[in-house]
Amino acid sequence: MTHPRPETIHAALRLALRAPSVHNSQPWRWRQADGELHLHADRSRHLPATDPQSRALMLSCGAALHHVLVALSALGWGSAVTYAPDPHDPDHLATIRLARRAPTTTDICLTAAILLRRSDRRRFANSQVPRRYLRAAVDYAARFGAQVRPVTDASREQLGKLMHRAAEQHAGDAQYQVELASWSGRRHGHDGVPARNAAPVRAADTLPIREFTDPVLLDAAGDTDAAEWLVVCTERDDDTARLRAGETLSALLLAATDLRLGTSIQTEPLGVPALREEIRFSLCDSSYPQAMVRAGWMRASAAPLPETPRRELADVFTDHTGGAHAPQGEGSPGA
Repeated sequence: MTHPRPETIHAALRLALRAPSVHNSQPWRWRQADGELHLHADRSRHLPATDPQSRALMLSCGAALHHVLVALSALGWGSAVTYAPDPHDPDHLATIRLARRAPTTTDICLTAAILLRRSDRRRFANSQVPRRYLRAAVDYAARFGAQVRPVTDASREQLGKLMHRAAEQHAGDAQYQVELASWSGRRHGHDGVPARNAAPVRAADTLPIREFTDPVLLDAAGDTDAAEWLVVCTERDDDTARLRAGETLSALLLAATDLRLGTSIQTEPLGVPALREEIRFSLCDSSYPQAMVRAGWMRASAAPLPETPRRELADVFTDHTGGAHAPQGEGSPGA
């Protein structure tokens, strides 16, 4: 067989639905035609107050791209990706050509990690993450076109000040607050960040997480956050560089999950252009920061995280091959 069966494509795309995205907005569309799979940005799901430069939208699409490549590999299909295949359509982000390839143990482990990964915004335990674990995750992620830099102890105070400035600026931004309330809190549907998946912010934290609407996720009282912090950076800052950064981000998260580490993405100060520039020169040696990741061990007493909602496959996938269309059904849960 020269092309995957429809059910193989559907299975891979259902796993790709679980990719992380800014405010769980899932701003992507998939199209199958001429034996190829095409990734498109869905600009109708852009969050202009949170993501004024559409950087996080591109990162989200890159994470979905990496997720689908991992899933296809586990299902026995290797991939060749062409980035920005149509110069007249900037929202056509990538084309994937498939060929038979035996899955590896890594493919299987990372696909399992797709099912296990959650965005855990709770504070991590004080147990130190072994350096070899972080190095293994970083080395794997760096294969996908972006750099991953650790945030050193000496840099944490400065980064924390910038994160607090971002939070203060957003607290007084009416458009941002309306957008945040629309995408988080006590909501129903197939997208957004439910209150059950958001932990309260502590103003005293050196490196604060983003504040979501009406958070109800229980967190350990009185404990400090012992997370390791990493920054995904790129040499360029165009859409393709941001897409590759999203692939790198996904690879980092899945590799960390395979090592049983908890993770979450933090991008709030990067959505403020002036603060992003400060992070660029203070933490990234003039490379462009695209996302930050916190990683660590979750406390043994912590309850399992509930899954976050996902859109239905039929809402994000169009089949132009004449084969079976995406089956109707409930959205796929993810994180």
